[in-house]
Amino acid sequence: MNKLLVLLASGAAALAANSATAQMIIDNGTIQIGVDSLAQLNIYNNAYYSAGGTLPVGLRDLRTGYESTSPGCLCEGWGIADLGSNTSGYANNSAGTGGLNFVRFTSGGTGTHDFTPSASPNLYKVLVTLTNNSATQSGVLVYRRTMDWDIEPTPFSEYSTVQGTGDNIVANDNGFCSSDPLSVCDPLLASGNFVDSGPWDHGANFDITFSPLAAGQSLNFSIFYGAAPTERAAYAALSAVGSNIYSFGQNNADISGGNGSTFIFAFAGGSRGSLVPEPAS
Repeated sequence: MNKLLVLLASGAAALAANSATAQMIIDNGTIQIGVDSLAQLNIYNNAYYSAGGTLPVGLRDLRTGYESTSPGCLCEGWGIADLGSNTSGYANNSAGTGGLNFVRFTSGGTGTHDFTPSASPNLYKVLVTLTNNSATQSGVLVYRRTMDWDIEPTPFSEYSTVQGTGDNIVANDNGFCSSDPLSVCDPLLASGNFVDSGPWDHGANFDITFSPLAAGQSLNFSIFYGAAPTERAAYAALSAVGSNIYSFGQNNADISGGNGSTFIFAFAGGSRGSLVPEPAS
């Protein structure tokens, strides 16, 4: 696959993109996301301090003002790898960026990462489009998404949950890994499916595998970022967008119900059975 990135960022209350830095802070009145030029999160552009005293904007709950991905390090990113040619492209402001060509950052049109409101006000949807622009079939493809959960008001000490792994999706709690899918990502405390791991300074790393693409062929899937005032509301948000593959990040004083802010990453494009709430703590 040719190295290509076209980014679309849009939202109900999107701020204008800064053409010099190609960044944008978008929100739907409930969730706020800082999108950098290569579709990774966490930016300083037009930023202001969170309720916990953090300046960069990554993923914030506007109801509480709490930030979830930018305290400490800007450790959120993504990558795509073609295992047939052993090539990759990835973007992560802390762990490193490589193999991607910036093409366009705009508030209209289409792109490889299209940020829009979703069916739930508690989740922002990111429609991801991968296209094989070469003249030959690609190898097996791996999309990686990495996030270091730093949930205010107790950043660096949170509970991480991952559910929905198996088959073509593997995950662990290491939010500090490179977002290059060709690199090894070892767990810190937990891997596979786990509930309320911690409290610890950790997050989640997902590797999602797709079949090869023919020349000129594209595939689409959706990821979601957001937050809900309770864990129960977080499950309702996942149901609204049809996802049961997800990670929760919760502060270390709030393991039982996620009251305040339960931060969410989710994936839609595969099925792992019916959505089941976490067992009682």
